Amino acid sequence: MITDTDTAAQERFLQAFHAEHPAVTSEAFAHGRSPDGRSSYQLLSDQVAGHRRVLDLGCGDGLLLDLLAREPGRELAGLDLSAHALAVARRRPALAGVRLEQGRAQQLPFPDGGFDACVSHMALMLMGEAELVAAELARVIIPGGVLACVIGGGAVGGEAYEAFVALLRATVAATPPEQRIPSLGDRRTRSREGLDELLGPAGFGPVTWETVPIDLTGPVEEVWASLSGLYDLAPLDGPARERLHLAFLTAADELTTPEGLVPCGFRVHLVTARRHRPGPVAAP
Repeated sequence: MITDTDTAAQERFLQAFHAEHPAVTSEAFAHGRSPDGRSSYQLLSDQVAGHRRVLDLGCGDGLLLDLLAREPGRELAGLDLSAHALAVARRRPALAGVRLEQGRAQQLPFPDGGFDACVSHMALMLMGEAELVAAELARVIIPGGVLACVIGGGAVGGEAYEAFVALLRATVAATPPEQRIPSLGDRRTRSREGLDELLGPAGFGPVTWETVPIDLTGPVEEVWASLSGLYDLAPLDGPARERLHLAFLTAADELTTPEGLVPCGFRVHLVTARRHRPGPVAAP
């Protein structure tokens, strides 16, 4: 069970990390593509096409909101823990009229029924006190409205992401426990069953779940730049980080194609759930 103390430690870490790396998620993954050529951000944006009032929960530097703003007539809002990430979002011309708030998903600064839809890209899985998050989402999304999320789904076998994760785990295992990052989020947000357990009692229908491979293939240093933005690297000192880098270059060399590209893929889960509409009132 995640305690208030755990959640506070998680949030302190995330705020400190994103103060140094305010656009790290979009820089790492925006160029990745699904088999049909869409980024994970575009996949998520497409889930709420036609919805006018949309909240981006954990909006970061605003890339997803930028995509959402391309549909005219929308009323958009974004919330994030990081003031530094929000500062980047506020510099996007397309977001000039968007309400951007620093705050916690467990206590949303928005009115009841304020949104037709909510999106969250790689953020719901990082949040503690998940029951409170689910209750707040149910409060601000209208009956019949939709929650759509992208959550991480792990490596594609036999490629650079898998090799990187194995090297990273070995590196982190050699790090003193007090120097490791806190456990992030609630594990239930990373599975279909866990999300049903969280969202159902809050007032959402059954979760729909689609697993999509995302291709990050590129030159080795481009792939390294994407993967080295993961949170787990944050506590590593310079020498440990460089050792990991060199070990990754060696592993990637065995995978590199004649064209000089390193195959790299990971999976995301595209998750949606709809707020229950009130049922008919029985006749007296």
